[in-house]
Amino acid sequence: MEEQQPPIKRFTAKKKADIVMDIFQGKTTVAEVSRKYDLTPAAIEEWMEEARAGMENQLRARPKDVAAMYEEKIKSMKEVIGELTLENIALKKYDALFGEEKK
Repeated sequence: MEEQQPPIKRFTAKKKADIVMDIFQGKTTVAEVSRKYDLTPAAIEEWMEEARAGMENQLRARPKDVAAMYEEKIKSMKEVIGELTLENIALKKYDALFGEEKK
């Protein structure tokens, strides 16, 4: 027997904005929203972070367009990936030099 996957929950941007504003205004909490809509707190906190970033951008004297915001985020992520790659290479070299013999 195949297990049935739970249906994917989708929220409109308007619904997400309403939920986030209620949290920002103290009308509800992340935990309450999480239980009510059967969402993880991490998903709700991600919505909140996106809302903060969007508000910050709109309040700039010269707002960035969406593409520029994503390019900046991609650049930051690539930097992290580069650092992790270097750490991984260094650990592999260390393991090759000082690690236990493979059987």
